[in-house]
Amino acid sequence: MKIIDLHSHTNASDGTYSPKQLVDYAHVKGLSALAITDHDTTEALAEAKSYALKYPNLEIISGIEFSTHSDLCTSDIHILAYYIQESDLLFQDQLKQLTASRSLRNEKMIQKMQEGGLNITMEDVLSTSEDGIITRAHFAKAMENLGIVKNMRKAFDKYIGNDGRYYIEREKVTQEMAIQMIIKNGGVPVLAHPVLYKLNLKTLDYLLGELVNYGLQGIEGIYTTYKTHETQYIKAMAENHGLIVTGGSDFHGAHKPGIDLGTGYGDLQIPYSIRDELYQAHLMNKKRRLSTS
Repeated sequence: MKIIDLHSHTNASDGTYSPKQLVDYAHVKGLSALAITDHDTTEALAEAKSYALKYPNLEIISGIEFSTHSDLCTSDIHILAYYIQESDLLFQDQLKQLTASRSLRNEKMIQKMQEGGLNITMEDVLSTSEDGIITRAHFAKAMENLGIVKNMRKAFDKYIGNDGRYYIEREKVTQEMAIQMIIKNGGVPVLAHPVLYKLNLKTLDYLLGELVNYGLQGIEGIYTTYKTHETQYIKAMAENHGLIVTGGSDFHGAHKPGIDLGTGYGDLQIPYSIRDELYQAHLMNKKRRLSTS
């Protein structure tokens, strides 16, 4: 059986593998397709796709993961995109605006930490990133390196998680904005890991209804941390709303210990047929895009 993984991160955002390392590992794991879905950036895609030419049986799917604001829950709502056209200049301009808002938030968090008595600088955080893109995972790693916390999880729990002492929310796009960005680009928008938002079933169903109206085409129904009954009710909701069921490990390398590429905690299995459904949706979106341009 051909298997795939539709949710992974490189060190272009908050993963620890370089694009080439991730491609090599996908080959070792026997994947037929791998989507690279870094947070708010496509920086890893060109290198990964070029390097993957050495593995003719491995497809690299251009993806991205957006963090969006919602009034329905305290955490961000993440929107994945598949088969995006990373060379789209308008799309890249919009990404640059998101990166700028993240940079401003990072500076404010450093200032708040220093005012709170923590001995940490932006240089300490930047040293944990190979390409200068900073997420909260890089803050956590810097705090671990400096001995402020014993491990990265403690950093999130006490200091920089959504309820943490030094957390500062950054400007985010709405779900509608993210979905429309993706569709106009020709990509396929998918709701990431809905179980993690801890919404009751009625609220989640309401959210899906809203997102479908905006143009949502899929939902992540196969995921590393899901229990069997959670996968079942997400698949049922997908059927009710006419959505493609996607799946991914959410592989981050060392930043999420125990989660392996393609298999999650060991029993994850994502069939290749999902790739075909996404690709057909992409072709439809691309055709609509060309007809309206």
